[in-house]
Amino acid sequence: MIAAAGEGVLDADAPENLARIEHIVVLMMENRSFDHMLGYLSLEGGRADIDGLQASHANLHAGVTYPVHHLRRTAFGPQQDPSHTGLSVARQLQNNNGGFVDDYAQTHPGDPDIDLVMGYYNAADLPMYDFLAQQFCVCDRCYSSVPGATWPNRLYAISGKAAGSRDSKRVPLYANKSFVRHLDRAQVSWKFYSAWKPWSLAFSDDHYRSSEWYEPFGSSARRYGFIGDALAGTLPSVSWIDPHFFENDDHPPADIRAGQALVAQVYQALSRGPAWPRTLLILSYDEHGGFFDHVPPPAAIDDDPAFRQYGVRVPMLLVSPLIAPGSVSHQVVDHTSIIKTILQRFCRAADGGLPQMGARVAAASGLGAVLTLAQPRAAPVVPFAVLAQRVAWEADVRAHDFAPLAQAEGLVAAVAAVPVQSDAEAGVIAAHRQLARWARHAQAAPGPAGRRRRQGGKPAPA
Repeated sequence: MIAAAGEGVLDADAPENLARIEHIVVLMMENRSFDHMLGYLSLEGGRADIDGLQASHANLHAGVTYPVHHLRRTAFGPQQDPSHTGLSVARQLQNNNGGFVDDYAQTHPGDPDIDLVMGYYNAADLPMYDFLAQQFCVCDRCYSSVPGATWPNRLYAISGKAAGSRDSKRVPLYANKSFVRHLDRAQVSWKFYSAWKPWSLAFSDDHYRSSEWYEPFGSSARRYGFIGDALAGTLPSVSWIDPHFFENDDHPPADIRAGQALVAQVYQALSRGPAWPRTLLILSYDEHGGFFDHVPPPAAIDDDPAFRQYGVRVPMLLVSPLIAPGSVSHQVVDHTSIIKTILQRFCRAADGGLPQMGARVAAASGLGAVLTLAQPRAAPVVPFAVLAQRVAWEADVRAHDFAPLAQAEGLVAAVAAVPVQSDAEAGVIAAHRQLARWARHAQAAPGPAGRRRRQGGKPAPA
């Protein structure tokens, strides 16, 4: 049911087990499609219950057929970031998702590796994801919210709508009202943890631009930030984790081994903490990053006619002790399903109504239906393959960092000659500087507001 503007939304999509969840943790990674990361589960893993890759999936470009293939490298070259603008995604989706190679060849002239976008990773490359897929739930009908770039999709994940464009602004500072405002009104605890810069909420909702709203990701050695809170059992009701963007977020050309290490850190902190029996971890990606997926995106309900189509499928893994091993959800979901689940659990009114956040959120399916177990399971132990991959990756990083001087100087010169910073990266860095200036001015401001910020108090949301 979709309520009229200003009305609460009544819905029955809130299984009883969702009420047993006291902590919802969200980790949103960057720029990979479902088939690119999890399609191997059907192609190589024998999972007929998952709509993944088949050997016949291919794209035709200039009379040549380019089939899907296993990628044999975990990172790409500095300029090998497939395009994911609104225009590129429209081209990729032409002819029943047959335009991925066409678009890459057009947007990366001179790159001989034009079938990069048809590549996929497998269990050996993604041991942490393979473990989670075996032990918890794969969602094979999770779509990005917009057939476009990062910021429209992250805006949907935070506020249930974009800002009129399928592309990221050069300096992406927006003024959408986020689901966090409803948590504040309901007096529900929350934290946004940042592995590097607090971008998602700060750039989306102008009420939360001060640095006082954010916490570090932390480490297990020093027990602070998200890691410390998870291990100590002091997590808030809702936690959102921003990865280290362009480093361990899987955004090309980043090494996917860094992303696997991050996900392992999150899982181990949660599974070793006392709140594990009452926790739901939602792991997803903002958009597909220009990589092939074989499922055409369906139509979406939205207040804005320009946004009535989902984007390309992205990976989503749901992790909880209330989820049966090897579960699969075929329910159509997108980023607003994350919002819907949070509202269902923590912001339901006495009459059953939910806060109004637009037609997309109202129509979204919650994620609670996968919580089917009567009793929470003990946390499965991370396999040795995950730990071994992290050790190998860290060894490669150290070897690179301590390379012979002449080699290092050559590498620096080569990198300096290549414009590696994308518009999206430059935009968010510029926006972060603008946020920092805003925070400094707010801290120095005289009067009650300035004093509240210096003392760590959080003003009520508008």
